[in-house]
Amino acid sequence: MANLLIVYHAPSPNMQRLADAVIDGAQSPEIDHVTVRAGHALASGPDDLLWCDGVIFGTTENFGYMSGALKDFFERSYYPCLDKVNARPYALFVKAGNDGTGTLSSVQRIVTGLELKPVAEPLLMVGRFQESWLDDCRELGMTLAAGLEAGIF
Repeated sequence: MANLLIVYHAPSPNMQRLADAVIDGAQSPEIDHVTVRAGHALASGPDDLLWCDGVIFGTTENFGYMSGALKDFFERSYYPCLDKVNARPYALFVKAGNDGTGTLSSVQRIVTGLELKPVAEPLLMVGRFQESWLDDCRELGMTLAAGLEAGIF
């Protein structure tokens, strides 16, 4: 049995829809041997990150950076998890209003320090909400969960 953590910040109904789609994909009926724990970044912490075998982070772009809630999660989790989560797979989804590059780089700097291993290209969704993003998010969740189940990651 593998454990997948999904940590996200959803300040808007549309971001919550994206996070729910990631969670739905990870809990796909075709995936039997993965336990999914999903939670808001402010309610998640180092114990959650230490528990998981893989993690998906989700954030909005806020002033060209990750959300304050996800940054808070990283600040509370970084040192307790340093050298304890090395090489665990991660994926990232970002809803951006501008271009998302600052958000991507800010998250990537922190996960590089934690030595997490990227296993999917970041899912960057820029501009007005598009229904097709829900399918992309489901696929991201399913991909990470299926990879954990198969032992690929």
